[in-house]
Amino acid sequence: MIDAVRTPDARFASLPDYPFSPNYFEGQGDYQGLRGHYLDEGPKDAEEVFLCLHGQPTWSYLYRKMIPHFVAAGARVIAPDLLGFGRSDKPVDEATYDFHFHRNYLLSFIEALDLRNVTLVCQDWGGLLGLTLPMEAPERFKRLLIMNTALINGHVNQAFLDWKADFDRDPDVPLAQIMKKYAPSLSEAEAEAYEAPFPSIEYKAGVRRFPQMVATSTDFPGINTSRRAAEFWSTQWQGPSFMAIGMQDKMLGPEVMGYMRSLISGCPEPMEVPEAGHFVQEFGGPIAERALKAFGFTQ
Repeated sequence: MIDAVRTPDARFASLPDYPFSPNYFEGQGDYQGLRGHYLDEGPKDAEEVFLCLHGQPTWSYLYRKMIPHFVAAGARVIAPDLLGFGRSDKPVDEATYDFHFHRNYLLSFIEALDLRNVTLVCQDWGGLLGLTLPMEAPERFKRLLIMNTALINGHVNQAFLDWKADFDRDPDVPLAQIMKKYAPSLSEAEAEAYEAPFPSIEYKAGVRRFPQMVATSTDFPGINTSRRAAEFWSTQWQGPSFMAIGMQDKMLGPEVMGYMRSLISGCPEPMEVPEAGHFVQEFGGPIAERALKAFGFTQ
C-alpha cells in the first residue's frame, strides 16, 4: 500500500466558478488503495468525450472556463486530477512520483471508464503525459486540442529552470503566490482555489516532485516513450488537431509550440492568445469556442 493523504472535502467548498460534483476512481493493481478524483460533466452516453488533462501544480479547476462550452456542444467532459493533485489522494513519498507511475494510471483510468471518441485536451504535464497515450489505444482517440506543452526530450530552456527554482526554494511551496506570478489575471480567490487541495506541506510531494521529473538529459524515465509518441504524431496520427498558444509563456510558449506543430501531422495554424501565459486555460472560453467550431461541433 502506498502511504497517502486525502484533502478534506471542506477545502473544496464554495470555490469560485467550480460548481462541479466530484467523482472517484478506485485504483487497481499498483494503485490499489489510492482514490483518484475526476469531473464527469455532460451526458454519460454522449458519443463524444473531451478528456481534459491538467499539469503541475494545477488540477481540474484549471478547466472550469472550458468545460461548460464542451458540455453545451453535447459532449461528455472528463477531467481527472492526477494523483497528488486536486481531490485525488496524494502519496507522501516524493519517490512514488515518476513518469510511468502517472502515465500508467491514466491508461488504466481511460480503460476503466472505457472512453471512446476522445478529444484529448492537454497542457503542461497534461501533454507531457497525455501526448504519449493515444499511441497505446489509437482507436479511442479522435481529436487533439493542444495548449502550451511538449514531449520531453532531455532539453530545457532557461525559463523552465527559473520555474523549477520557484518550486525548489521552499518545501512548503507557496502555490497561490506562484499561480499569481504566472497567471496575473487570477483574482486572489482563484489563486487560493488552486492552493485549496494542499492544506500543508505534507500534501505537496507531487507539487515539489514534478519539476524534478522533467528530463534534463536523455537518460530520464519517459524519454523513450516520448520518442515513440513523437513518431506516432508525425507518421500515424490522422485526426484533426487544434492548437492554442499562450503567447506570454516563455517556457512552453511560441517557440516550443512551433516545434510541436511541426511534429503533429496536419496541425493547422494555431490560435494565438496574446494576453495568455503558461496557464492558457485561464482564457479558455474563447479557445473552447474556436476549437469546437474548427472541429465542426458548432457553426
